[in-house]
Amino acid sequence: MDGTATSASARRTASRGRIDKRQAILGAAFTVFADQGYARAGMDGIAEVAGVAKHTVYNHFGDKENLFHAALAATADAVMTENLAIVEELTFGCDEGAEPVRSRLEDVGYRLLLQCCDPRSWALRRLLQAEITRFPELLEIVSGFGSDRLRQGLADRMARLALAGRLRICDPVEAAEQFLALLTGPMEARSQLGTRIVPESELRAVAGAAVGTFLRAFHAGP
Repeated sequence: MDGTATSASARRTASRGRIDKRQAILGAAFTVFADQGYARAGMDGIAEVAGVAKHTVYNHFGDKENLFHAALAATADAVMTENLAIVEELTFGCDEGAEPVRSRLEDVGYRLLLQCCDPRSWALRRLLQAEITRFPELLEIVSGFGSDRLRQGLADRMARLALAGRLRICDPVEAAEQFLALLTGPMEARSQLGTRIVPESELRAVAGAAVGTFLRAFHAGP
């Protein structure tokens, strides 16, 4: 291998190592912030959990505030990427009748509820609620990576279902908002703000009830 190839390989390795360290720091930071809150969390503790030197954390993110913003944004993005993958499966063949529409919506609803009850999701919501007064810009950051993308992704699927005659012609954003509200509305009380594990049977019951109410309002059939 000549010197140029060796140098290029070394640069790729260094770049990969930097990315891996950055991801490790972001994951550790979210864990520490979720456990201790913003005020009590320290860069020493985050560096220890990440397995890097404290100066490495500062080199990547500058200070604790920037790291906090980046950690919440990265977690919101990761959670929402998983949610959107679920929503993208909300498709129907032209020969499927009413029952497959219901069953597909129930499956998607159940899987979205699993995501809603994921510890990362609850930790993200609790951190946002706890620190929104200190950092009001967090709402826009998390919404941009999270709820806005989910609503738009689901609205796209609702529009396709309406065009295919599976839902009555409607405002797809409104339909998406209604579907999400019916799904997630009961979960704060049922999960006791994320401190209670909701059994699978209960999640499926919530999904079934949400879909039943949704289809009574939006289904195109009799």
